Amino acid sequence: LTAYSQALRNTFRVPALSRRMFRYRFVTPHRIGKWYPELRLAQRFAAAIGAGFLDPLSGRFVAYKGTRLETAPRPEGQRAA
Repeated sequence: LTAYSQALRNTFRVPALSRRMFRYRFVTPHRIGKWYPELRLAQRFAAAIGAGFLDPLSGRFVAYKGTRLETAPRPEGQRAA
């Protein structure tokens, strides 16, 4: 596999309709990120825990090997940002 095709395989996407009901965080084998109300925010801060990076040219998120995206229902009363 080329580096580009590997990066595409590690790209996380979540359907638009479900974005409003969930919160997101990235988890690596050694660190756990904090919960964010929007997927874009979780992607933006993923580099802080070594989970991946946003490609400046394409704007796509590239996850490092071993990174997984966790979702959880938004707590009652918490509004979308």
